[in-house]
Amino acid sequence: MSDGSFQAAVKQEEAYLQKVHPTADDIPGCMSLFDDFLLCNVLGAQVKSLYRFGRMSECKEKMEDFKFCMSLKSMHPEQKRDAWIRRRAEWWAARRVGKSSENVWDIRHEPLSKWPPSLSDSMQDTDTIA
Repeated sequence: MSDGSFQAAVKQEEAYLQKVHPTADDIPGCMSLFDDFLLCNVLGAQVKSLYRFGRMSECKEKMEDFKFCMSLKSMHPEQKRDAWIRRRAEWWAARRVGKSSENVWDIRHEPLSKWPPSLSDSMQDTDTIA
């Protein structure tokens, strides 16, 4: 991941998050982040993660979010909002720019040739098989 594309993605994410969270009251509180951490550790979430990904759920990131929120307690609400938006923008930008499980297919810039097959091609294939 190039640093330029990452920084551009961070700026885009920050602009989006500032619109989604226009005031300091719109960002999640520390207790809701702690609740997210606890919900990550419950049996149902662990079983779902084991089924979907073949491993137990990793809740370290949710605990880091809670600790980050607690470190902002002494800040002015607008400064707290800006710091939270910056952190979330970096997280989203890293997901957008970095590789993920969704990067399985190559993007096609032009359609496949002879796809979908014409009816006459299908009929020829069945004639040679029979």
